[in-house]
Amino acid sequence: MWFPDRVRGAEQDDRSPGDPVDELLLMEAGALDGTVAVLDDADGSLTAALIAQGHRPRVWCDDVRDEALALRSGTRGIPGQARDDESAVIPADAGISPRTNMPAEAFPTPAEAVRDARTVLWRLPKSVGAVEEYAGLIAHHAASDVRVVACGRDKHLSRSMNEALARHFTSVRASRGHRKARALLAEGANPGPITWPRTAHLEALEIDVLAHGATFNTNRLDRGTALLLDQFDRLPADVSAVDLGCGSGILAAALALQGRPVTAIDVTWSGADAARLTASANELRIDVLRRDGLAGWTEPLDLIVMNPPFHDGTAKDTEPTRRLINQAGAALAPGGELWVVFNAHLPYLQWLNRAIGRTRIEARDRSFLVTRSVRRPTGPAAHG
Repeated sequence: MWFPDRVRGAEQDDRSPGDPVDELLLMEAGALDGTVAVLDDADGSLTAALIAQGHRPRVWCDDVRDEALALRSGTRGIPGQARDDESAVIPADAGISPRTNMPAEAFPTPAEAVRDARTVLWRLPKSVGAVEEYAGLIAHHAASDVRVVACGRDKHLSRSMNEALARHFTSVRASRGHRKARALLAEGANPGPITWPRTAHLEALEIDVLAHGATFNTNRLDRGTALLLDQFDRLPADVSAVDLGCGSGILAAALALQGRPVTAIDVTWSGADAARLTASANELRIDVLRRDGLAGWTEPLDLIVMNPPFHDGTAKDTEPTRRLINQAGAALAPGGELWVVFNAHLPYLQWLNRAIGRTRIEARDRSFLVTRSVRRPTGPAAHG
């Protein structure tokens, strides 16, 4: 069994060479025939292993960076395919169309990736809502005799995931454990009602908010976002704005309601698509991009707002926010502003002062801070 070198991943114990989740997915899959779909390949290793076996898998990943790695990993050692990293990188500012010249194909939605698939190999998300949504899509769109091999680390699995699969398949069983990982094996597609994306009415803004199962915080208004929204009448007027890490698009919608041009950015399909749906439901004009934050952004920005995540699933991980802050520092015009809300115990103040410029606390409650950072007029900004 062969895996390429790992490229990306905060949880090195989950994504190190010989990752037990990938190993178990391939062991439980056994001999494969027909169309094979791969959902959420964390770093391209599973896709590369399937290509090495002679398959041409369909690939869909929620995170656009993972999707780029999955396609790029398939070119390593393949005669006639690009070998340097940049030539195989997927554009990060849009959904991804099938790449027919690659040894693997990427699709813009999970439904399209699993359509008519005979086997689905799936790294389970940590959200039960996401498990429920994707299980329903597989049952509806894959072949009627589809086999689903869904795998995760023991610490991330729950009985609710079994129950979510059982609502869409007549047979669901767990595999034996393998190096603290386990697979859920589902057969007998039993299509039921599609209940995602889901809509909630947000009284504070009088808007409808839509979300997928994996959308950060789904369609709820959390306390941090509410505290930041309370400061929106103090944002600079008559400038366009970027909602960086937009999730379901609540902040982007509030910015659009002020009458300003708005761009919403999220690295995930579940966030970007939810923001598009939220904009459409409320007849708001919002330009939504699925891309790796502001990496490579060339147009100077006057205003960025952000409610960044500080964890990956259940594990605390502040490094993604450090990268977003550095990207904002590189993208802001001199005098441009970054407004951020975050848990008060996190070390973001020093990062903001260093990457952006003068940073002040504009609001606080017992858990959260809202800060305003003004891009220094001269001097280098940090880069992520």
